[in-house]
Amino acid sequence: MNINLEELSLEFNNNVKLDFDLKKKNWFNIGGKTKIYYKADNLKELIKFLKKIENKEKIFILGGGSNTLITDKTYNGVVIKLSSNFNNISLLSDNIIIAGSAVSDKSLSEFAMDNSLGGFEFLSCIPGTVGGGIKMNAGCFGREFKDILVSIQAINKLGQVITIPAKDIDFKYRDSRLSDNLIFLSASFKGFKKNSDLIKNEMVVLKEKKEKAQPTKIKTSGSTFKNPVDQSDKKVWQLIKESVSLEKSFGDACISKKHCNFFVNKRDAKFDDMKKLINFVSESVLKKTGVKLETEIKILE
Repeated sequence: MNINLEELSLEFNNNVKLDFDLKKKNWFNIGGKTKIYYKADNLKELIKFLKKIENKEKIFILGGGSNTLITDKTYNGVVIKLSSNFNNISLLSDNIIIAGSAVSDKSLSEFAMDNSLGGFEFLSCIPGTVGGGIKMNAGCFGREFKDILVSIQAINKLGQVITIPAKDIDFKYRDSRLSDNLIFLSASFKGFKKNSDLIKNEMVVLKEKKEKAQPTKIKTSGSTFKNPVDQSDKKVWQLIKESVSLEKSFGDACISKKHCNFFVNKRDAKFDDMKKLINFVSESVLKKTGVKLETEIKILE
């Protein structure tokens, strides 16, 4: 790369960090450093930064870090984090909400409740951000991002801003088929008028349902594998349960007793430990059931 990294750091007022530690930036609490870490203050600065690196580097957009497993080795690329300036949320009309991609899914559901808009309740149970939710078509309890999305605003690696209507996005289960070259800036969502007390009650019910079934307040990254909707009628946890001893662990990487599709960093698991556990479970399920599992978590290596 022709860019002087020290100059890059100075030019962006220390929003560019070199050899930045990512371990505390994800829910697993696993990971090493990235060659370049850039916290984008605003759209103008983000465009300037992208034009400066001229598409010569691998780029990874880090949202809430709730479904990301990061290598212990140095990531040879750029990790971009959007600042709180991408955390704005507002009403465009009676039933349309615009949210920046750094807005948490929980905040979006609460904003919708405060404005008596239904359809967003499921978001209260998803631990990520709007940007990550769009990318993976996140969902739970039978609802997905595609059900409420109107359009997204994004920027490509060349610094060009584009708008993509939801109807032009090829959404699949836990996938949007959107290019990895896009950085999501904001999105508009459509709800429907609903009494805010009814919304709140539904959110309470969903939260209780989630806490009963899934581990909380531990170092985990949510669902490890997608449900194999095209290959089996069974949920992924059922396939894991019948294929693997739930006592199986590699170092401090283990399987949650509460929900076996959730893998846990007990204390100080390494990237390789978690990767071995993921591969072991995947291979065991394939051998036992013939079903080829696909990871839901994003692996940065």
